[in-house]
Amino acid sequence: MIHRDCLNQTRNVLSGSNIDDASLESELLVRHVTGHSRVQLYQNLEVELPEDVWERLQQVISRRLQGEPSAYITGNREFYGLDFYVNRNVLIPRPETEHLVDKALELGRSYTRPIIADIGTGSGAIAVSLAVNLPKAEIIATDISFEALKTADINCHRHNVNDRITLLCGNLLEPLPQKADIITANLPYVKKEDIPQGSCEPRLALDGGEDGLDIIRLLCSQVENRINTGGYLLLEIGLGQKNAVVDLLKGIASVKDVEVIPDLSGIDRIVCASFR
Repeated sequence: MIHRDCLNQTRNVLSGSNIDDASLESELLVRHVTGHSRVQLYQNLEVELPEDVWERLQQVISRRLQGEPSAYITGNREFYGLDFYVNRNVLIPRPETEHLVDKALELGRSYTRPIIADIGTGSGAIAVSLAVNLPKAEIIATDISFEALKTADINCHRHNVNDRITLLCGNLLEPLPQKADIITANLPYVKKEDIPQGSCEPRLALDGGEDGLDIIRLLCSQVENRINTGGYLLLEIGLGQKNAVVDLLKGIASVKDVEVIPDLSGIDRIVCASFR
């Protein structure tokens, strides 16, 4: 079978199983088993696919049809224009989280040498994206999962920012050795009852308790002692959580203003609190 037919057949199988973006996913999976770049794939459309590669593709398609995300199958996910290694120990970076990075970069550029803390760093996608785009920033990234930090460390080295990101294992803000100018946090905010059965992603990175805000509340209880005067806290939130999170932040004595930023779907996604 030539590459073109292989690509078409993969797309049809995925589409027939109601997998979103079947065209994109089929390309990712075919590229994964062939080792081709996107350009190489389309340069080889009329070339025969080796039998052993075809067999590997069948195995990969089977995993995808059983619900395993393509990012875990390929071990890669693009985020903020960068390629990240991901595995089942970390949440797969989402496009909506890029709004948090946008805001953090906007704020970070007002400092000469900002100290930034990324809490619940997971794959390190936020921390690495900030380090790449703010070369003078000092970044501390924490996670309660040591396995997640091992993944983040791979990504720090992949993008040559390992000398500017300190990885610390511990609960939220507790490991921070100093106060930060900017704190970013994409914490678990899914309601316990809304976590999909059989999800491949780590429950630790999803489960926000009964209303989805347990971990965010805990971070807010720690933040006053870990943020500099004039600093900023950036939180990612879920659908319908804006009012509760804004009220929570306004209940912190040193919070000055609270801004809410929607994602491209119009969902209130990022909450930014400034501190006196």
